[in-house]
Amino acid sequence: MSCADGFPGWLHPDGSACLLEVSVVPNARRTAVDGEHGGALRVRLGAPAVDGKANAALTDYLAQCCDVPRRAVKIKTGLTARRKRVQIDAPAGAVWLRLSALLPQSV
Repeated sequence: MSCADGFPGWLHPDGSACLLEVSVVPNARRTAVDGEHGGALRVRLGAPAVDGKANAALTDYLAQCCDVPRRAVKIKTGLTARRKRVQIDAPAGAVWLRLSALLPQSV
């Protein structure tokens, strides 16, 4: 699924930053990007959804993947939901370049 600007529907440019629509799966065996699900980027997290551990794991993982400091990744909506909107203080093109490399390749 792709938008007119060349990015998938779950990645939205927002000035010098970008917004991601993310669907999280807590308590996974490992933390990893797991493709797209329902118009969102699916991220499996090895942390439980208890006491903000999954949210912390998500922001840490996205910061590492996008090569930005942890403070540059903020959960804007969905703190207690599986579906979240995450702001990353980096250009959408740079974020897409890094995340697209992590997406499973369809055969």
